[in-house]
Amino acid sequence: MDLFYKRLSRLLTVKSLVTLILTVIFAFLALRGTIEQDFMTIYAVIISFYFGTQSQEGQGEEHK
Repeated sequence: MDLFYKRLSRLLTVKSLVTLILTVIFAFLALRGTIEQDFMTIYAVIISFYFGTQSQEGQGEEHK
């Protein structure tokens, strides 16, 4: 149960919330078929940043 709360607290960070909200918007626009190039660029940069920092955090914990 402690692991659940730890994961939930990580999910509720600003970075994660922004990523989740943008992903929901992306899915909505994809279903409508109205994704603009500007949104795709911004979304790709934010997703890349999110997963890049998440990957770096995971590597940092392994080397401790």
